[in-house]
Amino acid sequence: MHIGEAAQASGVSAKMIRYYENIALISPAGRSDAGYRQYGRKDVQTLRFIKRSRDLGFSIERIRTLLALWDDPTRKSADVKKLARQYINELDHDIQKLASIRDQLQHLAACCQGNQRPDCPILEELAAE
Repeated sequence: MHIGEAAQASGVSAKMIRYYENIALISPAGRSDAGYRQYGRKDVQTLRFIKRSRDLGFSIERIRTLLALWDDPTRKSADVKKLARQYINELDHDIQKLASIRDQLQHLAACCQGNQRPDCPILEELAAE
């Protein structure tokens, strides 16, 4: 199938497919005599794998590692689980950080009168040394 068909079948845009080829996340597609990229069932399956991984927020480098594990019939599921656990720990840290930021902003917003006066504790806090 051509790139547009592969894009539709995988849910990955043609632009992203070309990008993934450019950064060697996927192998370059075969070419027809006319020079069109041609993709097979395995290529579409790989693109779906990448899309699902991106939807979960995995970085390109982690996806590269996951693809290598997926293609390795001698892999250990423990290696995949370890990678997932590392990412979960990072997500937990990010969630805590975002919750702290939200709490600080909620406190500042609660302290602000939100009226016609110029004094604003939000701006004062941002300008504090």
